[in-house]
Amino acid sequence: MDVKSAIRSPKAFVYLAVFVLLLPLANFLSPYQVMLLEAGITLGISALGFNLLLRYTGLLSFGHGALFAVGAYTVGMMYKYFPALYSIEILIPASIIVSMIVAGIFGYICVRHTFIFFAIITMAVSMVIFTLLLKFYHFTGGSDGIHIELPTMLGTSYTGIKRFEFLSGPYYYFLICIFAVCVIVMQGIVNSPFGKTLQSIRDNEVRAEMVGIRVKRYRWYAFLVSGIFTGLGGALYSFINGHVTPELAEWIFSGEIVFMTLLGGFMIFEGPIIGAILFTYLQLYLTSWTEYWQFAMGVILILLVLLLPQGISGGVADLYRKLKKSKTREIS
Repeated sequence: MDVKSAIRSPKAFVYLAVFVLLLPLANFLSPYQVMLLEAGITLGISALGFNLLLRYTGLLSFGHGALFAVGAYTVGMMYKYFPALYSIEILIPASIIVSMIVAGIFGYICVRHTFIFFAIITMAVSMVIFTLLLKFYHFTGGSDGIHIELPTMLGTSYTGIKRFEFLSGPYYYFLICIFAVCVIVMQGIVNSPFGKTLQSIRDNEVRAEMVGIRVKRYRWYAFLVSGIFTGLGGALYSFINGHVTPELAEWIFSGEIVFMTLLGGFMIFEGPIIGAILFTYLQLYLTSWTEYWQFAMGVILILLVLLLPQGISGGVADLYRKLKKSKTREIS
């Protein structure tokens, strides 16, 4: 798909409409609802990165929580050890660079294997990162984690104002812009020759090798890009949560990233974003309704796999196709 056809496609107009609608939305929601939406968006960015591996490369990772934690801890470490550089214009590139380095090492170990072996190795490596964050108490804060202060933005200091005022004000518009850029970049990646190469590896690894594709190298590239998006989501999330702990690197949180991707539908590009936002609200309301919210989550996942194996967005897409076919038959 060339640039002109991509711009003129209906999906491009939908993206533009959603972006325009999101910009003024903070004025109509309560600060708490804005924070929930922002949390869902940051998780959506990470889920986009995760889905580059799952859908487009055919690799299921149970260790992306560690990459999310790396991005979040980069922000905390910058405040703790380099307070003079604690500006969001520096923090975001720093988190991207650190996440890229960790993902590069992480991926080099993991992409040598596929299927269940890849999933197990990613989970094992993530638990190594979890243990390092937990045991290096004097450096990382251990189980107490690190408090995240409000950063400066474009030379403006927000010290002294309440966090929700910052989040529902300048940070909201900054986050929406970053989110739009991430969606556009990832859309370009999956539709590029690189993305098509990943899909050919997913479909038939042996045939891809026979035509000269270096499979392990491309898997490593995919892991690298995936880690950058996931780490960026972690960095953006840290400002909303106001605190980072080693639990972000635990396999349980990695499982939540898998859950939100399946919830939205991993076969649809926008599915992980939808799933991340829905998961944020679903988890909140379930925890407020019952102490057995994890049981409820498990039941929802079982029903989702049985009734909507392609997720919510996939189910909606199937329904739309069926309605379109029925209308076509009526006309003919």
